[in-house]
Amino acid sequence: MAVGPTPSAATAAASLRPPIPPPPPCFDYRAAVLAETRAATAADPALAGLVESGALVRVPRRRFGPVPAWRPPDFVEPEDVWILGTSHLSPESVADVERVLRAVRPDNVVVELCRSSPHCRAGIMYVSSDGSDEPLLKSNMFSLGGAKFFGAVNRSINLGGQSALALRLLLAVFSSKISSGANRPFGEEFRAARRVSEDIGAQLVLGDRPIEITLERAWKSLSWDEKSKLLISLFRGITSSTNTPDEKTASSPYELYEKLSSSYPSLLQPLIHERDMFLAWSLKRSKAVNKSKTVVGVVGKGHMNGIVYALMSDQGELRFRDLVGRASSDTWVTSLIKGLARDTIIGLVLWALYEQLHAGL
Repeated sequence: MAVGPTPSAATAAASLRPPIPPPPPCFDYRAAVLAETRAATAADPALAGLVESGALVRVPRRRFGPVPAWRPPDFVEPEDVWILGTSHLSPESVADVERVLRAVRPDNVVVELCRSSPHCRAGIMYVSSDGSDEPLLKSNMFSLGGAKFFGAVNRSINLGGQSALALRLLLAVFSSKISSGANRPFGEEFRAARRVSEDIGAQLVLGDRPIEITLERAWKSLSWDEKSKLLISLFRGITSSTNTPDEKTASSPYELYEKLSSSYPSLLQPLIHERDMFLAWSLKRSKAVNKSKTVVGVVGKGHMNGIVYALMSDQGELRFRDLVGRASSDTWVTSLIKGLARDTIIGLVLWALYEQLHAGL
């Protein structure tokens, strides 16, 4: 299993400059690559059905922009990038993943998970030996639980800071509550992608931006008034015995991202657009896909328009350092002195808060 590179201190200190604007309202990912996708799936009725529904698209290399000069001369982008849009709690999406991967037989499978996600650890990404789904049902993309809890806390603080850690814990509890009624493990299509990848000899690539950076970017994009409203809304959702509006409209953690972005427009850039660009980078320009013939991306349907647009409109602007940077005015020495004790205490307090809230759900 391949993971994206971990941002270094120098990278994290740089201000993030989104290299590609979001797609214009007139852009339609289906229409943009429909001819190429239909031609490649004409002989397979099952795949053709996914194409017509808009769940599957193919972007050939000739539709990419040029390989940038800063890339090593021996770097070769994939010949074909397929993107399958899924619903994260849908059993149909699991069958779609298996069908597409066995038909296309890619060299790499890029999934919408990051290294920080609990779904990448053995107890979640792999089926438990006793066949129990209980740990899967309790976990979600924001979770920090497990044997490596303190390592996860340390990583969250290093990449996103204490504000991102606090937001992550609140979202973990809130997401656990809104998805508990589905009675299905979250991200089953990603586990299906892992299983089929092993069967066909494809490399599984964790293609999403680290969640700590995404949440840190999201928190900084909010005004103080928006931050207060968001925290109040989350606490009400966690403690309330009835469903809040956000709970009624979001059945999975990724749908919660989309709901938050509509409720707080300033979150649209860090939660959706920037991740679309990062996923596009993982699909066509990361080291994991170098010299690959075919790559398949398994992502939520809501990302398809942005990813296809980034793949096609990129003129060499997609760079890892521009997709993960964090703004900071402190030197590393100052940050270390100011934050070491504080972050440790906050981490322990938030862990205790998380365990209390989670036990009460």
